[in-house]
Amino acid sequence: MACAQRYLNKVVIVTGGTRGIGRGIVKVFVQNGAKVVFCAQETELSAGQSLESVLNQEGPGSCTFVSCDVTNEDDIKRLINVTVERFGQLDCLVNNAGWHPPHKTTDETTAEEFRDLLNLNLISYFLASKYALPYLRKTQGNIINLSSLVASIGQKDAAPYVATKVSFPACPECFTCSSYKLEVTVMLTYIHKGAITAMTKAMAVDESRYQVRVNCISPSNIMTPLWEELAGHTEDAAATFKGGENAQLIGRMGTETESGLAALFLAADATFCTGIDLFLSGGAELNYGFKSQIP
Repeated sequence: MACAQRYLNKVVIVTGGTRGIGRGIVKVFVQNGAKVVFCAQETELSAGQSLESVLNQEGPGSCTFVSCDVTNEDDIKRLINVTVERFGQLDCLVNNAGWHPPHKTTDETTAEEFRDLLNLNLISYFLASKYALPYLRKTQGNIINLSSLVASIGQKDAAPYVATKVSFPACPECFTCSSYKLEVTVMLTYIHKGAITAMTKAMAVDESRYQVRVNCISPSNIMTPLWEELAGHTEDAAATFKGGENAQLIGRMGTETESGLAALFLAADATFCTGIDLFLSGGAELNYGFKSQIP
């Protein structure tokens, strides 16, 4: 079907592709005829091989799983080289791999923990882009960076009000609670996600001379294993899920498939877009809310 050939024979790399948003992106690209190489850590080998087997049976595209630690520069080089050696080209890089920081306050977070988080969630994006760009320039391809809605709208120290009330959480990255007591800050999340968005725009300027487009996607609440895990650590998981749904104007969370379709749009259809931040948010950033922190 024509609708299943929107990225026919294009070669795509997706980091962090075995679960959640990354898995949704891999599936949608394969369903639309792409040749996808996706990666995750060695601990995800079984999940990666299973997804590879299922999607290759379904087609019409294909996929290959490669173990890769994106905090290791040599591993990133190997990922790019394996892809190009196998397929002879690269058309799209999707930087998605990342990790949620531990549930700690700012005072409890060490400089080393901060550096480790930046290394995984930001520097890996830079390195993958750096080593992919020589090939993307040849195909006039594109880069898609997964950021977050919180990079644009922010929240104060994990939004104590929503964390303690657990009724209107804006994002699973923004809270955890035990007996409704705030235990987490996501200042670090805001910093690295904001940096991803800013880097996207700067790289779009630099790469425009080569006709390489660079864009990012900023999701709000997407139903993923991470979201389920975070909700499971709250006092009332059902209320947490309901709050997560209510954070969007359309009254539900996004899906892995919708995340994949957003990435496909940027890669295949949005050929006049570069440097944009696509809100995949269900309107979570809209409408007034109770924001004053003045007692």
